[in-house]
Amino acid sequence: MDRNQAIGFGLIALLLLAYSFFFAGPDEKAATQQATEQVAKVEQLQDTPAVADDSVAQAQKAATMGSFATAATGSASTSTLENSNIRITFNSKGGQVEEVLLKNYKTYQGEPLILVDKESSKTDIAFTTKDGKTIKLSDLYFTPSEIRKGTAKDVSTQVITFRANVGNGQFIDQIYTLYDETFQLGYKLDFEGLQGQLSGENLTYTWTDQVKQLERDIKQNRAKTTINFATVEDGHDYLSISEDKEEMTVEEPVKWISNKQNFFTAGIIADNNFAGAKLETQTNPADSVIVKTMASQALIPVQDVLNDKASFTYYFGPNDYKILKNIGDDFEKNLDLGWGIFSWVNKWLIIPAFDFLENYIGNYGIIIILLVLYIKTLLFPLTYKSFYSMAKMKVLKPEIDAIKECNDGDMQKTQMETMKLYNEMGVNPLSGCIPMLLQLPILFAMFNFFPNSIELRQEPFLWAADLSTYDVFARLPFTIPFYGDHVSMFTLLMTASTILYTWSNNQMNAQMQGAMKFYSYLMPVIFMFVLNSFPAGLSFYYFVSNMVTFGQQAIIRKFVDEGKVRSKLEDNKEKRKDKKSTKGPSFTERMQEAMRAAAEKEQQKKNKGAKK
Repeated sequence: MDRNQAIGFGLIALLLLAYSFFFAGPDEKAATQQATEQVAKVEQLQDTPAVADDSVAQAQKAATMGSFATAATGSASTSTLENSNIRITFNSKGGQVEEVLLKNYKTYQGEPLILVDKESSKTDIAFTTKDGKTIKLSDLYFTPSEIRKGTAKDVSTQVITFRANVGNGQFIDQIYTLYDETFQLGYKLDFEGLQGQLSGENLTYTWTDQVKQLERDIKQNRAKTTINFATVEDGHDYLSISEDKEEMTVEEPVKWISNKQNFFTAGIIADNNFAGAKLETQTNPADSVIVKTMASQALIPVQDVLNDKASFTYYFGPNDYKILKNIGDDFEKNLDLGWGIFSWVNKWLIIPAFDFLENYIGNYGIIIILLVLYIKTLLFPLTYKSFYSMAKMKVLKPEIDAIKECNDGDMQKTQMETMKLYNEMGVNPLSGCIPMLLQLPILFAMFNFFPNSIELRQEPFLWAADLSTYDVFARLPFTIPFYGDHVSMFTLLMTASTILYTWSNNQMNAQMQGAMKFYSYLMPVIFMFVLNSFPAGLSFYYFVSNMVTFGQQAIIRKFVDEGKVRSKLEDNKEKRKDKKSTKGPSFTERMQEAMRAAAEKEQQKKNKGAKK
């Protein structure tokens, strides 16, 4: 009731009371009192909000839906399909997936891992009728069938059909097939007898997902969460993870769309194709509950739903390469294994070895140690070659120091004479670097393997509670910029071992002087800041790798005699003299001569400038 109505009813009540007191008889007073009470009741009703009758509201809504009015009334209920991996709940109002529980996983808080729920994730399908009405499946009530068991593709299945009857033999079916021992749910959309009802070329499938935090480190969780998709022509693509808001419109046919998180993915794959899609991700850095909001709109061709071709497969499960690669259509790209050669190293070298070890060993810290030994054994020939090259450089260090002393700071002349010495002795200064460069693809592949390996998720080792995220050996009372508010002991051990490894190499490498030497020690410190919040499994791997390398070098030293190395270099010197006299200057010598000519030309320019 507004102010004017309240004043009006109050004045009427006062007038009736005054009349009954001064002018009315006993009978009239009773009538007046009754009238006053009725006024009060009307006033009370005006203050009470009207409660809409559910059946009336449904009838009104149905009246706006034309020929689909019959399916717009009903009552909601839930149905469930489940196997050993997942439990999926459906709501008959809309006939869509309402909740997905992954049975064999927990959140970082130890709670059941619900990948999809009705509060944070909603799917729907909308279409336009010939009379211009927009109908959503969420406005319709579907009747669930009994769950039928069967077999498809040699796999046991459970099938449930949700049907919305439109009348006159017309209906909409949504058929779900859960495959046993998998994370896949088949979905088929069928419009029976509705050819004359639909307008336009496409239906619009929408999926809005407010991704909840499932991992301890929300920053890492957020950095690994985005929308992935694959087009028919160009294959896999994704929305940027670095932007707070990212939008993309895909106008070519789309094979699949997925809401990919750190370790889990919820996605839909079309048996045919979506006609196009509009995708959007949005991040609120201040929100400590919602990791990221992801919204997808995909176009389903009308002819597909009318001609029994609108078939899809939902995937609700872990980012496990062994599982994803069997789905096809590049769906395994939801697991970020790196690009180019790094991806191939992970697929063909790291993952098979890791899976093999996992079959026999339950402790993932020990698996990482054995993985290091496996990799280091494969790389041992390169390690030996690199060490032998550094040994050559070491035995030439007295001559190199003499060259530096004679040229008294003239870096250009020092470099030329040093190159001449290397050429005379048959030493390639890059031969020690090349083996290390060949190892880099494996080293960098680990940066993708460990942060994305679901096998390490919530697996403890020593003081680390979870090898898939950073270990917290101690909490700091304050936050250090670029470092964080915690101390990762595995990162400290990795840093210390890297510095020790660098010092050992610098003793062997005569070229490592001045600024180069300083930066070689600075880099491990920089990595300490960078990797402090990286997964403990990664830091532990690099620490063990450094320690194994020390062991290999200790073994190699026993077989590499520096006296014999010197003798071999002297022999090389004599052989190269003979070769020079018969075949002329080598390519290295010609390059050296070119450097000398360039230096002389530069010096002449300086002299002319000084005369002017």
